[in-house]
Amino acid sequence: MVIKPQTNRNLCEFSTFGIGGPIRFFLEIRTVDEALEAFFWAQKKGLETRVLGKGSNSLFRDDSFDGFVLLNKIDQCEIVGCEVNVGAGYSFSYLGVQSAKAALSGLEFASGIPASVGGAIWMNAGANGAETSDCLESVSYLFEQGEVHTFLKEELQFGYRTSSFQAMKGCILSARFVLQANESARLKQKSILQYRIQTQPLKDKSAGCIFRNPSKELSAGALIDRCGLKGVSVGDATVSSMHANFIINQGKAKASDVLSLIKHIQTTVFSHTGILLEPEIKIW
Repeated sequence: MVIKPQTNRNLCEFSTFGIGGPIRFFLEIRTVDEALEAFFWAQKKGLETRVLGKGSNSLFRDDSFDGFVLLNKIDQCEIVGCEVNVGAGYSFSYLGVQSAKAALSGLEFASGIPASVGGAIWMNAGANGAETSDCLESVSYLFEQGEVHTFLKEELQFGYRTSSFQAMKGCILSARFVLQANESARLKQKSILQYRIQTQPLKDKSAGCIFRNPSKELSAGALIDRCGLKGVSVGDATVSSMHANFIINQGKAKASDVLSLIKHIQTTVFSHTGILLEPEIKIW
């Protein structure tokens, strides 16, 4: 197999923020073999390799990335009984809908989250009191040296927006979830999605929640709102008037605008409350 990386792509194309600079080399991967070849090619070239899913929960800088970006499009999905086997490039939001339609409970919260399955596992994405790891059974992972390993959940560590994969170099290939039969799953999924539509700026360009919640009882959005920061802007980067933990790109926002606004929010909230908010998004 001969891969043919592209050289004329830009990270803003793959960012839910619509922000990001040029990429030196870019390639979509749709199979495990393509992923293997891509990592071998990058190693021969001595390139840093990074993997993208839906490009959410991330802020890509304005300058160029002098490495190799792989867009994970491994997107097979099979539901058998209560088990779901799914590729890392599959839409996490659609998986939440699809599993609920099959009267399976456990991933209803995924509906409306703009992530790939791999990205959701990597971040241990969560909402409505549930997390991705709750019903995860195993994960197939490709190390950049070429070894493919299947991890059972018990072999991994998950926490609030963290997972063991954040310390690894390679690519999540696929996952297996074990759900629970529940005829009301579809109703719950619809309710979660409707609430999200009513309370989050889903139609705007954003990266999702910017900051981690300081605790289960205290949300970052509530703190930012309490400090009167809704609507505050730096360039075209603006604190959402709908949900204060979202920064939206109103047109031509740059990463530098977002970073300046993040710093302003942190400084303001700290001066008012003594709490230093920690970013949840990953900054390249």
